[in-house]
Amino acid sequence: MLFEYSLLTDKKEVEPLTDFLMDRGAYSVSIEDADAETEREKPIFGEPGIEIDDFAWDSSRLKVLCGDDFDIEGALEAALKEEGLKKPGLESRIEVPDNDWVRITQAQFTPTQIAGDLWIVPSWHEPPNPDAINIRLDPGVAFGTGTHPTTRLCLEWLHDHNLEGKSVLDYGCGSGILAVAAKKLGASRVLGTDIDPQAIEAADYNAEVNRADASFYLPEDMPDEKFDVVVANILSNPLRLLAPALLARVKKGGYLVLSGILERQAEELIEVYGSYRPDSPLSVWKSMDGWICLAGQIH
Repeated sequence: MLFEYSLLTDKKEVEPLTDFLMDRGAYSVSIEDADAETEREKPIFGEPGIEIDDFAWDSSRLKVLCGDDFDIEGALEAALKEEGLKKPGLESRIEVPDNDWVRITQAQFTPTQIAGDLWIVPSWHEPPNPDAINIRLDPGVAFGTGTHPTTRLCLEWLHDHNLEGKSVLDYGCGSGILAVAAKKLGASRVLGTDIDPQAIEAADYNAEVNRADASFYLPEDMPDEKFDVVVANILSNPLRLLAPALLARVKKGGYLVLSGILERQAEELIEVYGSYRPDSPLSVWKSMDGWICLAGQIH
């Protein structure tokens, strides 16, 4: 029998506490931002063009997976006495059933209709409509399976606008899903960039599987060119810092599409981008489940 414990701790304690719990017999410890989806959310992995100095969240949630014989209270007391670590807050204890996790995970990812004839289809499913625009994509190490509202909003924008003969840049490409979709929707030239080498590898693989002619680069290797459409599905803080870089990548008359933005953050982002290009205001194109997509034509 397995149990998962949820612990709250600060950034100074995360690494030593994780190491201590693993040494005491925990099977795994995963780390999450305890402030995720709040105003205190903090990007630590960086985006193209952004330097990150502090690779730790101010408040972290540790998910500790261990056997039923693991004494979590004893381990935390020992961490305090032996290592001088502060005792974290114990949020919850959940029994984890012994299941076929591969099958269960696959069952969570079924074919998803994004808009009209655009579908995301995992490899273990047959497309509901073989004649539709089917993007084959499995969950992996890079962000972007098409199910999150921010990704769906970008996919819907791409679907609803004529991309025939257009060039598209997927900025912060993750799995490459937006680049692949753009190519399948008629874009003539598609590039993607990400700061994470694993994302580049995943995007290359997904483009190959989908027979989509798209190229992906680390930021330092990106060709110096402008695009008819630049789409960036990141987070509010990186988007704020990246405003000059993103605007510089859009051709005159082209479009900038931004997502990863909470509804309460929209006006601030509109003001930031408007301060650089007052003649090219962004506006809310669509919202979904508390997230919004900003878009505008750059003159």
